[in-house]
Amino acid sequence: MTVTRGLEGVVATTSSISSIIDDTLTYVGYDIDDLAVNASFEEVIYLLWHRKLPTQAQLEELKNQLAQNAELPKEVLEHFKMYPIEKVHPMTALRTAVSLLGLYDDEADLMDAEANYNKAIRLQAKMPSILAAFARVRKGLEPIAPRKDLCFAANFLYMLNGQEPDAIAVEAIDKALVLHADHELNASTFTARVCVATLSDVYSGVTAAIGALKGPLHGGANEAVMKMLSEIGTLENVDAYVREKLDKKEKIMGFGHRVYRNGDPRAKHLREMSKKLTELTGEPHWYEMCQKIEAIVTGEKNLPPNVDFYSASVYHSLGIDHDLFTPIFAVSRVSGWLAHILEQYENNRLIRPRADYTGPGMQKYIPVEQRG
Repeated sequence: MTVTRGLEGVVATTSSISSIIDDTLTYVGYDIDDLAVNASFEEVIYLLWHRKLPTQAQLEELKNQLAQNAELPKEVLEHFKMYPIEKVHPMTALRTAVSLLGLYDDEADLMDAEANYNKAIRLQAKMPSILAAFARVRKGLEPIAPRKDLCFAANFLYMLNGQEPDAIAVEAIDKALVLHADHELNASTFTARVCVATLSDVYSGVTAAIGALKGPLHGGANEAVMKMLSEIGTLENVDAYVREKLDKKEKIMGFGHRVYRNGDPRAKHLREMSKKLTELTGEPHWYEMCQKIEAIVTGEKNLPPNVDFYSASVYHSLGIDHDLFTPIFAVSRVSGWLAHILEQYENNRLIRPRADYTGPGMQKYIPVEQRG
């Protein structure tokens, strides 16, 4: 057997959802640059799930379905108050709450196409509600109920902060959600497909995916980027900090990608948003630090930034707690997970690879009293 560590370059399935070809990311054939500039996140959800952009009527129907299903069961809200708040990471809370939601869904274990689509709607709608509610409960604040008159991005910020957000904040979050929605067969998406390929339920698939996204080599990178920026502190410290990391051959978070060779096409959109937001908030040094780090790392190591690098300063400029960065990734990526889960169900085959055994050869059992 040929072993490929990390399954790099291995084609594991076919999919009509998204593609990465020659460093170009597309959702159902639409270039991410086109969608980032023109599409709303709700349009992208519809595109991923239905393989076409919605008509105005279809878009309004989806928005209404999401609005009608955004409220959380009271049991989930009460459950947050039982968590050991001081040590629970929001990704842990999100993973647990999604699993808990399955207990209160009458269709949780139904496997027909209609029931699975209904669960997709409920999960997509409730993800921002979960995150916003937990973020408030851990600060001793009451959760804020979702509003039916706000778009997906605006509603999330409203539930998080308790006030209607301004246009630039909504634009930033909506753009970030579009850019993070899907990414071919990434680690968390593959995890979701492996899970539901056993014909496990949608809630199990999404819970498993959140567990994979939690790791710093996947979704957790943006939080690590902000930690790095905070440690550097000022523009003057960038050069010494980065060169020390490079000399020690330590990983600098937010750079490089397993798939892209000439740069992540999503990064430039968040770079522009970072510049705009840091100027508006009077903290341009965050963007300037990122620019200087990028110049050194890309110049000396030929490693361009990925989508996580500039998303960190974008979220920070919006006043979002740093440990919420990765869960926001999940609020977006669940749209892609659900698209892949539904696609897996449509043409399912159990995913069961092999391993090349490297342990000892055939051994004979020795009774315990005879072992030396």
